[in-house]
Order: sequence, then structure tokens, then C-alpha cells
Amino acid sequence: MSALSFKIIAKDEQGFARRGEVTLPHGKVQTPVFMPVGTQATVKSLTPADLTDDIGAEVILGNTYHLMLRPGADIVEKMGGLHKFMAWDRPILTDSGGFQVWSLGDLRKIEPKGVRFQSHIDGSRWFLGPKESMEIQRKLGSDIVMAFDECTPYPATYDEARESMEMSMRWAKDCREHLPVNDTQALFGIVQGGMYPDLRKESLAAIAEIDFEGIAIGGLSVGEPKEEMMAMMDALAPYLPEDKPHYVMGVGTPDDLIEGIDRGIDMFDCVMPSRNARNGTLFTDHGKINIKNLKHQTDETPIMDTCTCYTCKNFSRAYLRHLFMAKELLSSRLNTLHNLHYYCDLMQRARMALEEKRWPEFRDGFLKTFRNQ
Repeated sequence: MSALSFKIIAKDEQGFARRGEVTLPHGKVQTPVFMPVGTQATVKSLTPADLTDDIGAEVILGNTYHLMLRPGADIVEKMGGLHKFMAWDRPILTDSGGFQVWSLGDLRKIEPKGVRFQSHIDGSRWFLGPKESMEIQRKLGSDIVMAFDECTPYPATYDEARESMEMSMRWAKDCREHLPVNDTQALFGIVQGGMYPDLRKESLAAIAEIDFEGIAIGGLSVGEPKEEMMAMMDALAPYLPEDKPHYVMGVGTPDDLIEGIDRGIDMFDCVMPSRNARNGTLFTDHGKINIKNLKHQTDETPIMDTCTCYTCKNFSRAYLRHLFMAKELLSSRLNTLHNLHYYCDLMQRARMALEEKRWPEFRDGFLKTFRNQ
């Protein structure tokens, strides 16, 4: 029996956008959904209560690479698994560590069976491949496990992209072998192929043949122009299996999410809202606000008038600017609360638009407002 079931609740009759529901061992997830990133078993500066009560997050991410280095998968398992360890009782998705290992550059060496690398923390030597990644994620106890893959760099020649994609597809088979279908963890395969539509389609066909519980699109938002990123989603949209959730990894800005939904994507994650919050950049329907700007020094208005987050209901832009300029810890907390609430609320509004058969109007109105500022 599979750990995941997926049903479609509403669809846009004119395109690929859809509204669905994913059922996992630790609860249901309404899609389209944005998943806050909790790389090291924490969404920076926030408590689980913040994430549920104010932000409305239904699923969050952890990361295999970071958690294997510290505190270690054995320790997390001994402490009862990731859910108990971090006091989070809703679904968790763990990334396989492939992207993080790829990003180490000279500190890693790719081999047929996996990657040898040095820890960015203490220089210790490690090996991570499909088998190891599956075992670590099993110990972490996440609801959704990601296949171990190689993130194709940008730019890459056609031959480089093919070689990388074919290695990821071999590893995908190994992942499925080491983590068969079960009732506690669902496994997602990852489509690669660089910026080449035919390689992307070939990769998707290989992933579909292995029969994962979900389909992820990797290797995007790695430095390519947005036009190329959207072109890859366009190339895949007609071929994504309708009966499985679709997840695009590491994307992105609010308008990226709306564009992704329009191309059949159900699940998103990105460090952008939390990282930008810590740097003083806040998201609204009218674009981004740099809270550092002097014009906010005596501004009594909230970040966004229509936002119902704790930050917007209680604090002015002037106060938020003061906290940031004074380097107060509360600055990161309040800014992160707003940005993640904004992202999750945007997904709620998208779901409502799909249910009410007004997706094209919502999509066009949002993109026009967000981009014209």
C-alpha cells in the first residue's frame, strides 16, 4: 500500500492548472501548496506553532545533506524521527541532498555510484549515493522522500546534460530498489535534462516508467533566464501524469509560483521568502518592499493592508525598519512571519480561484499587479 494518495478537486478548463489534495501519513495537503524550507529541522526564527497557527503551513522541508552532517541521521532516528525531534506533527518532505552535494564544487567528486565529498563544516569525508540517501531519509522518517540525483549545471552542453540526466535516471532506479512502495514513506522521482526539451521529455518518460508516487522537476532556478525555466515547464506540462502530484523544486518568486500553477505544478518550495525576510525584503501583491529604505522611517502603514499575518496586524513599516537597522533578532522573526504567510496565502487564493472557475482572471490580474510595480 502506498503512503500517498492524490485526488484532483478542480481543474482549469483552459489549461493545466489544477487544485488537488495529497494524503500522507501525517495529514492532508491542499494543493497548489508552498512548502516552507526547514533545512536543518527548523524554519529559521519560527516555531511550529507559528507555522501552523499564523502561516497555515501544511507541509515543510528538511534536508538530507545537512541533517546527515549534524546532528546525524542515527541521532534523529534515536530521538523518534524528524517529526518528534522538531515537534512537527504535519507532513515533512526531505530533499535527497543531491543539490547540496552538487553545489559543493571542488569539494565533491561524482562517481558512478554516488558522490564523494568533504563536509563544508569540518572537512570530514563522506560518500552519498542512492542507497545512502534512501537509508538516511528512512531514518529521518519524512512523509515524502526525494530520489538522489545530479543537478545539471547551467549552462551545460547537450552532451553534458544528457550524460548527467542518464546518470540521474540510473540513480532513480536504484532509489526505487532501495525504497520500495510502502505505507510510511512516498518516493518522488526527479526529472532532469538541463535546458533541452527532448532530454526533459525523455527523463520524464523514464521516471514515469519506474512508477514513483510523485513527479518532481529539478535543475531549474540554477541561473538560467526565467524564459528558459518556463520553457522547460511548458515542454513537460502536456506529458505530466495526471494522477500524480507535480513538484517543481527550488522555485521561486510569487509570480513564478503562479506561472508554475498555470503549467500544472502542484507543489513548490524555495528559501527565497525566508532568506529575503532576513535581508529586509518583503513580498506584497504590488511587488517587493525594501524595509531598509529611508522612506519607511516614519511610515505608519503595515507591509500590506490586506494581509492578515501577525506582523501586518500589529506593526508598522517604521517599526520593522527600526528593528532591521538596529539588527534586532525580532526583525528576522516578524519579517519571516509575513513573507511565509504571504506565500501560503497566495496559494490559498489560487486554490479558491481554481475552485470557483476563475483561474485565468486571477492569474492575469495577479501577474499584472505584481509585475507592474
